[in-house]
Amino acid sequence: MEALEAIHTRQSIGKVKPDPVPRELIEKLLSAAVQAPNHYKVRPWRFVVLTGAAREKLGDLMAQIFLDKFPDLPADVLSKALEKERSNPLRSPVLIAVGVDKPSESKVIEIENVCATAAACQNLLLAAHALGLAAKWRTGDAARDPKVKQFLGFEPDQHLIAFLYIGYPEFESAPVKRPSFEERTIWMESSEIS
Repeated sequence: MEALEAIHTRQSIGKVKPDPVPRELIEKLLSAAVQAPNHYKVRPWRFVVLTGAAREKLGDLMAQIFLDKFPDLPADVLSKALEKERSNPLRSPVLIAVGVDKPSESKVIEIENVCATAAACQNLLLAAHALGLAAKWRTGDAARDPKVKQFLGFEPDQHLIAFLYIGYPEFESAPVKRPSFEERTIWMESSEIS
């Protein structure tokens, strides 16, 4: 698949088969991710790949966090909510959590690290699409929770910008029509600038 085709046809796909994704394919995705541009070559991205029981442990933690926040919910509501929290990391056979390093030098700006890591995520999503995989980028409250960050090996003040869900698509999806660039673009030419 050519780059422009991948860019124009990639879409978020959340329904995937439970079939495992070979480690070699996951490594290809990660290799594509780290080709992203980044200021000062600091490579600010950090990837945590969860498969198998690691996803279940994360789900248990998410359920415990929910229970700690809402212990007084009615039992039937709480039971359903806890099951949903436990199942969130199980939406796909591969879950990649993506964190961002804090700047370690004064010349490095935090937003540039975040942007570089977001570019790495996009590279990974495009590579997944090109390789016939389905992928979806999610965040939510868990991405900001210090206990989730600790479980993944991140510091409490470190940005966790993505949970990338990866698997084989359950079905062939129809292309999504996206808005054109025109309504979000202004052209400035030197003859118009005074």
